[in-house]
Amino acid sequence: MKKLLFPLLLLLFLPLPACSQEVGKSPQSVKDRIVTNPPDVKVEEWVKGLKVPWSLVFLPDGRALVSERPGRIRLIREGRLVSAPYADLDVAATGEGGLMGLALHPDFPKEPFVYAMHTYRKGGDLFNRVIRLRDTGEKGVLEKVIIEGIPGGSVHDGGRIAFGPDGMLYICTGEAGQKELAQEINSLAGKILRLTPEGQIPRDNPFPGSPVYSYGHRNPQGIAWEPKSKALFASEHGPSGESARFANDEINVIEKGGNYGWPRAIGAPGSREYRDPIIVWKTTTPPAGITFYNGDLLPYKGALFVATLASESLIKITLEKEGDSFSVKGIERWFAKNFDEGINGRLRDVVQGPDGALYFLTSNTDGRGTERPGDDKIYRIIPR
Repeated sequence: MKKLLFPLLLLLFLPLPACSQEVGKSPQSVKDRIVTNPPDVKVEEWVKGLKVPWSLVFLPDGRALVSERPGRIRLIREGRLVSAPYADLDVAATGEGGLMGLALHPDFPKEPFVYAMHTYRKGGDLFNRVIRLRDTGEKGVLEKVIIEGIPGGSVHDGGRIAFGPDGMLYICTGEAGQKELAQEINSLAGKILRLTPEGQIPRDNPFPGSPVYSYGHRNPQGIAWEPKSKALFASEHGPSGESARFANDEINVIEKGGNYGWPRAIGAPGSREYRDPIIVWKTTTPPAGITFYNGDLLPYKGALFVATLASESLIKITLEKEGDSFSVKGIERWFAKNFDEGINGRLRDVVQGPDGALYFLTSNTDGRGTERPGDDKIYRIIPR
């Protein structure tokens, strides 16, 4: 009932769908399969007692860092959470905003830098920015601001950051509840941005003098590169009441300069003007962090794993490259009891560790989930 009440209230106040909005079907031919207990793996608790964890990164010396949305970066050493914060940042932890994505410099530790994206307040308005901290071992010390002035809000802040195979920094930004900003090239909202590690605009970006790499995004919260092709994939939240629309959550293959349609296109309408997703879920499945498994510990090499929030499942997607495109061969909802309830609650991120295990973060203390004893937690997936 808790999950249904907010969407039903929204319906009372929102206008009917605009006739100019294109709505498409799901492009995938396969149906999702519920796999409550995957037979080949087991799940163990790794770290507990976190407050709204958002992003997890592993350092090459065995340490790990996890961000907490209220503004702390926490250090994990030998599987144990260090009590003192690695960094305590001044953030605007309002609604969906706060401290979000983390990333390591691609030449770490030679370049000992940790990047973080967070919401801040200026003149009464909310914005997002990416900062860089210098790693000193036990602490991260603020060194510089990489980019700022990204529109922020109590909803739709994006927040995922990652370095690509090209050594560039990719930044997911939401449209901050102002949906038309996603279509404005001069706005940093509703985009995937691309910058150098120093915050400069690469010369080969699609729009001269602009950090914008792709646009027409509502709230992208996950990015990952397919290991063989190096194709960029992104997860994105579909509408939660805008124009009386719901669900239509997406997985996209991101093309340089591509327009992904929001708010003028939902789902996969097949319009020449917009890029269609490769997966559209018509049941509410807001996807957050994503990763391609590329290890040998688990028998899932090449699979795309997706952490989801309201649907409370870790989704495993099997893909096949066909020419210049990908086809979806299978979708499994791990640890799910049904399409809107899971064993571990809301999931925010999934990461492959240096040991070849998969690690996923819960998000049950964010005010939208059901808190369980010890929440929030990081779980580890290993062979059974």
